[in-house]
Amino acid sequence: MMAARGPLAREAIDAVLFDLDGTLIDSAPDLGAAADQMRVRRGMPSLPLAKYRPMAGAGARGMLSVAFGLTPDDASFAELKEEFFVNYERCMTERTYAFEGVQALIAQLEQRGLPWGVVTNKSTRFTDPLTRAMPLFASAAVVISGDTTPHAKPHPEPLFEAARRIGIAPERCVYVGDDERDIVAGLAAGMATVAATYGYLGLKADTAKWGAHASIENPLALLQLLVSA
Repeated sequence: MMAARGPLAREAIDAVLFDLDGTLIDSAPDLGAAADQMRVRRGMPSLPLAKYRPMAGAGARGMLSVAFGLTPDDASFAELKEEFFVNYERCMTERTYAFEGVQALIAQLEQRGLPWGVVTNKSTRFTDPLTRAMPLFASAAVVISGDTTPHAKPHPEPLFEAARRIGIAPERCVYVGDDERDIVAGLAAGMATVAATYGYLGLKADTAKWGAHASIENPLALLQLLVSA
């Protein structure tokens, strides 16, 4: 774990914002199942979750890439993407759970009086029912989806919107995410940034090159950063 620098000192942080998939929750089992069901329906052999997990952060694009070797440029991508979305809507709370330590982390943030929230690229179509179904999110001060603003990460606007809604200046927030676009967005918004290296890092991720202020190997490690001077 990298040492906290000045922007992560507790006295400089008034709110904590998180990415969703791969940072707070492990949704890979449901995402993978939605794509794998499409393979099985077509008479193709099922793939293990280990094949899908590294690409879970890329959503439909990642899942269809693993399941069928498709890219968004393929003629059948749009149709298969909607089929994937329908499958995912039906199963998205069956196997999804908070990463170990997340519930304890949120409890500690609440105890310390730090508001927290979510900024994800997941569309409202999925974010709202998923967060409503999980008690973890009952205390979230804000939930920003990928289509809440005209821009998605790595654009900083979703983070600016989250800061506006909770009434805290961006430079008084820290943003935690498991994808390079999370760090890019956080830095562009003037926030302190933390790379969650336990998340969906993809196949070629080098978190040391992202430029985050710090990194954590498990959710509870964030607390150590917030008390560092």
